[in-house]
Amino acid sequence: MRFGLFGGASAPRGVDAAESARGLQQVVDAHVEAEELGFHSSFITEHHFTGIGQMSAILTMLTFIAARTTRLRLGTAVLVLPWHNPVLLAEQVATLDMLSAGRFDLGVGKGYRHNEFAGFAMRPEEAEPRFEEVLAVLCRALSSNEPFSHRGRFWRFDDIVVEPAPYQRPHPPVWLAASSANSITLCARRGYNLLLDQFASPEQIGERIGLYRQELEAAGHAYDPMRVAVARNCWVALDASDRDEAIGRQAQVHERLLALSRGSESRPASHILAYSDTAGAREAHSLIGSSAEIAARLTALKAQGVAYVLLFGQGSRENMRRFAETVMPDFAAE
Repeated sequence: MRFGLFGGASAPRGVDAAESARGLQQVVDAHVEAEELGFHSSFITEHHFTGIGQMSAILTMLTFIAARTTRLRLGTAVLVLPWHNPVLLAEQVATLDMLSAGRFDLGVGKGYRHNEFAGFAMRPEEAEPRFEEVLAVLCRALSSNEPFSHRGRFWRFDDIVVEPAPYQRPHPPVWLAASSANSITLCARRGYNLLLDQFASPEQIGERIGLYRQELEAAGHAYDPMRVAVARNCWVALDASDRDEAIGRQAQVHERLLALSRGSESRPASHILAYSDTAGAREAHSLIGSSAEIAARLTALKAQGVAYVLLFGQGSRENMRRFAETVMPDFAAE
């Protein structure tokens, strides 16, 4: 199996500037170590207006990490396209891809949080058409060597060409966050890679991978297990008490996500809300426990066709090391 990281960073307001900066630098240092430990990638999340100092400018952060690493693939999980000007975004994506020598993975999504739609004064029913228009312009801007124009519902551009061109041609691999049958089918028919969430059961994951493979091959695209990445909450517990504390921290994070997601400005089909009342199932589907327990859950995922797992490790480098030393070798060698 292949393993990557999944998560974000924070630099809280209202504290000493140097202290905030150290928090971001520690995240960068953790990525350098992750590369040394054998992790394949890191996907960073984009969120806004959380009140906890969320690091929202993720392409800037990834560019800095790119300068400190040489092999680690750098992804977004996800860039929320409705928030962005597609041409300005294409310029940033291409620059990062060029500076990293083609190590960028373009993870995209539609957004779901109440506080973000409200903060950007955007109606949630616009998420879908905005996403589609931005994605179309973004991919065209990245891949076109000739000037083009665009007249859309939300954006208009006249006789433009984006510079620089990306390192990966025609553009970096697109990873689409999807969970419903319709969105997975659309992802596959477009030939995009698939990002699956951290909450679904192994059986649900297996069904979604099966649908993705079926639709991908029906559209004439080659299937590779590494085209599907599955996120999981992960904590290699030292003992039962450490395990319980990790579960408690995960529950707190989940409740904060729900609080930011609930409300009239959230998209009704948001995947996070679908898991709001299944705390026991969330714990069962996470990778929290002893090394042996985590290995067993990874084996269950592998039986469902999972080959690429992104780990949310609660920001602990010690936890990352324990996973790399006690769990990863049994799977990475296969």
